Amino acid sequence: MSPIIRTQGLTKTFGSNGVAVHALRGIDLTVERGEFVALIGPSGSGKSTLMAILGCLDKPTTGMYALDGERVEGLSGRELAQIRNDKIGFVFQQYNLLPKASVVRNVELPMLYAGVGRKERRARALEMLENVGIPEKAKVLPAALSGGQRQRVAIARSLANRPALLLADEPTGALDQKTGHEVLELFADLHRQGNTIIIVTHDLSIAAMAQRQVEIMDGLIRVEEAA
Repeated sequence: MSPIIRTQGLTKTFGSNGVAVHALRGIDLTVERGEFVALIGPSGSGKSTLMAILGCLDKPTTGMYALDGERVEGLSGRELAQIRNDKIGFVFQQYNLLPKASVVRNVELPMLYAGVGRKERRARALEMLENVGIPEKAKVLPAALSGGQRQRVAIARSLANRPALLLADEPTGALDQKTGHEVLELFADLHRQGNTIIIVTHDLSIAAMAQRQVEIMDGLIRVEEAA
């Protein structure tokens, strides 16, 4: 079976007025199915740029990217949007929940875009809320939740379409230490259930929970090591 992620010679260059910024300088990365990988590195190292490309939110300047066995680096914006909805679950630092929609409706949203029927959407959303430990919050609005509970809703939403890959960008950055640890334990549980997870973090204690750490520095992979 092919890896869930394989990149070769991935580069990304930004710039205007003749000034080029080389955010990625040639990334070769393989992530196997079921792995839990932490991308680490200081601000400006290129890890967020790499995450955007892995999540099909941006395209590389040059290089090859295969996601779930499919070459995606040359796809159109519409095709990339379809892949994001079908194959990738996102968890962000700021939750990105719809404030006027109930918790269960927030979780249903990706399934709505995917064309899942109403009855199945509701059943699967309730199942996801059960999986993240807050089934009793289904009918409340996000404003009634704590930060940790909001992040659990975001994780439930990211899993709604049963994605091949879960990407988390500093998912505990807005949480206190105790709540952040609880959310990380949830990621560990999801990994034990077979989910493939990539987490971007600058916190080495968080990275230590992953199977493997990949350090990005100046747009290059400097170190790859198992936990």
